[in-house]
Amino acid sequence: MVTLFVCGDVMLGRGVDQILAHPGDPALREDYVRDARTYVRLAESVNGPVPAPVDPSWPWGEALRSLEEAAPDVRIVNLETAVTRADAFAPGKAVHYRMHPANLPALTVARPDVCVLANNHVLDFGRAGLEETLDSLADAGLRTAGAGRDADEAWAPAEVPLRSGGRVLVLAFGMRTSGIPPGWAASADLPGVAYVPDLSADSAAAVVRRVRQAKRAGDIAVVSVHWGDNWGYHVPQAQIRFAHALVDGGVDVVHGHSSHHPRPVEFYRDRLILHGCGDFVDDYEGIGGYEKYRDDLRIAYVVTVATATAPGRPVDMNHPAATGRPTGLRMIPLQARRIRLEPAPDGDRAWLCTTLDRVSEGARITLEPDGTLTAAPRAAAPPVRGNGP
Repeated sequence: MVTLFVCGDVMLGRGVDQILAHPGDPALREDYVRDARTYVRLAESVNGPVPAPVDPSWPWGEALRSLEEAAPDVRIVNLETAVTRADAFAPGKAVHYRMHPANLPALTVARPDVCVLANNHVLDFGRAGLEETLDSLADAGLRTAGAGRDADEAWAPAEVPLRSGGRVLVLAFGMRTSGIPPGWAASADLPGVAYVPDLSADSAAAVVRRVRQAKRAGDIAVVSVHWGDNWGYHVPQAQIRFAHALVDGGVDVVHGHSSHHPRPVEFYRDRLILHGCGDFVDDYEGIGGYEKYRDDLRIAYVVTVATATAPGRPVDMNHPAATGRPTGLRMIPLQARRIRLEPAPDGDRAWLCTTLDRVSEGARITLEPDGTLTAAPRAAAPPVRGNGP
């Protein structure tokens, strides 16, 4: 058995960057906010004073203790910010995120094994900003997936070796539906992100081919995808079909992100699909307008999957192995307060459970006595007997 930790967007730039030990230039070019420290003041206005400078562990708060207790074998995060000193704001974007490279201890403290970069903020400061991001993460000893100095590097799966002899492979890409400009796509001679233009069967097949080229028996294939809009629980049928096509092609876990709050959990052909993991670490407190979705509530997803296939052999995709089958999904509810993650109150845990159970067709969400949420396939309803003879 292998335990994975996955989460939604980890945004350590802007206001978060300003409370760390080495804040970068706070200048912004947003319509209403021109100084990143304004986001600190917004958080303080609703939840109280935020100390500064803070220890690198501050933004993660209680999530770090929860991770130590869960002891995941592999930790995967979507790093939704550039790590750069560049000041060339990408044109045509309303919001730009960057963190100073000297503040990387605020990322490494969580010990991520893979930082997914295929998102709509990693090129907020141009290709030079992306290249500095890649260099900074490499210098810190962090694996990346979903962006690179050319298309081959952007599409190359990150490989995390397992004690069992297999690997966790993380292939990441982003889509236009999440706000990624098509011009950000990596090419043969340009840095950029691994980009998929649409939810067509052909696009899904192209991703599957990459998975099949890399995957061997004993490997667990995680596809991490930045897709969909920000708000609401409806998942378009085209996105569901795309996720199903990935599983049909040999993907074991679909790790979706981009939405600002958690979206449905799905079990399909004995594999796990997280359509949207929501935000995780950021500076979004005090921004109103969508309170009904409770985007202050965050989830750490702890996924256990089986490892039963002897490693090293080629995989027969027509005969799925036990390796990659989910044996458990535990969700740890947290709450963002003072730019820090705290345990979610009991009432909010219950609200999350009720909401996710309602929107997750085919998955049963349960609130456990320890305050965590668990998910399991929902039993199919028995056939209804008619009144005929």
